[in-house]
Amino acid sequence: MSTTGRTLVVGATGTTGSRIAEQLIAAGHRVKAASRRATPVPGAEPGRFDWGDPGTHAEALDGVDRVYLIPPLGDSDPASVMLPFLRQACAVGVRRAVLLSSSAVPEGGPAVGMVHQALPGLFDEWAVLRPSWFMQNFTGAHAHAESIRADGTILTAAGTGRVGFVDADDIAAVAVRALIDDRAPNTDLVLTGPEALSHDDIAAIVTEVTGRPVVHRRLAHEQQRDRLAAFIPLEFATMLADMDRAIAGGAEDRTTGTVQLLTGRPPNGFRTVAERELSDPVPL
Repeated sequence: MSTTGRTLVVGATGTTGSRIAEQLIAAGHRVKAASRRATPVPGAEPGRFDWGDPGTHAEALDGVDRVYLIPPLGDSDPASVMLPFLRQACAVGVRRAVLLSSSAVPEGGPAVGMVHQALPGLFDEWAVLRPSWFMQNFTGAHAHAESIRADGTILTAAGTGRVGFVDADDIAAVAVRALIDDRAPNTDLVLTGPEALSHDDIAAIVTEVTGRPVVHRRLAHEQQRDRLAAFIPLEFATMLADMDRAIAGGAEDRTTGTVQLLTGRPPNGFRTVAERELSDPVPL
């Protein structure tokens, strides 16, 4: 693909967007980094973008031919705001779209699954990234990382279920290939790390890496739903608790070779990420 166009990275200050913008810029591609506050990203053109403010959409799309999309956080019906934007993108000449979804959400499924279903009918060049749960959930700003720092616990309703946790660096590397390679994937890509781990395994690795005790506390589905509903809408809390229950039933106990296939290298393991991002002891 030519490097003369620009790529709009929605959520360019977020977990995946920041990494994608950085990797694109390092490879010599022009990037418009869009976020609610138009926060500057080194080497990128800043732009304000808010899913809830259609007045920001036209300016964000000006002069771009590719887009990386993350759905609005916590929205149980992202299609209602994303599909009008995507139609607008098509109308102004955007030809490739890469959407961040989830391994837990199939095409046509709830939430972003409806956007996934619509994407092939809107763009000739597209990809849907369906990563497993992020390793950075335990090292960054996610509730799991916060509870690890606060009291050395990970709270889930996932039981002993295992997950192919994936490094956000690897998600970004695949996204970059999907955005810039001459041939678009034109499919969905399930992304995992090299092994499936339980939350007990995660707690043990964090304990070993940091030297501070971390344990996994297993909650019932209803306990997890009610705990989350104290902070987020009940519908979204129920969906997240349902995802934990699916993990407990084995829905995420898998690994794929997609990262290696798209990037030419194996995915990072959780211990590698923990050692990289938790090099200092976790303050409990």
